[in-house]
Amino acid sequence: MINPRVTLDADTLSPAAQKLQKPLEQQLTSALQHATHTVDDNYTGESVQEVAEELLVETRDSLHPDIAAGFQPDGAQLHAVATAIVDEHR
Repeated sequence: MINPRVTLDADTLSPAAQKLQKPLEQQLTSALQHATHTVDDNYTGESVQEVAEELLVETRDSLHPDIAAGFQPDGAQLHAVATAIVDEHR
């Protein structure tokens, strides 16, 4: 089972976001894990790129709109999660 985690770089966060870093990481991780399970359960042979796009959409759909708008995951890490999903089904 794939259980990705989101970590935020405190040096890139605003002072307000730094105070909320842990809860924000937990919320983002929960949303990404939910998206990972949903995309994995519904996988029907899509490419890694398509899976990565689905992960991003599903994750953002699970977040408050303000948080979703600011959620910019590392593309390489999202691609790695998508690759793991595709590889799991081969």
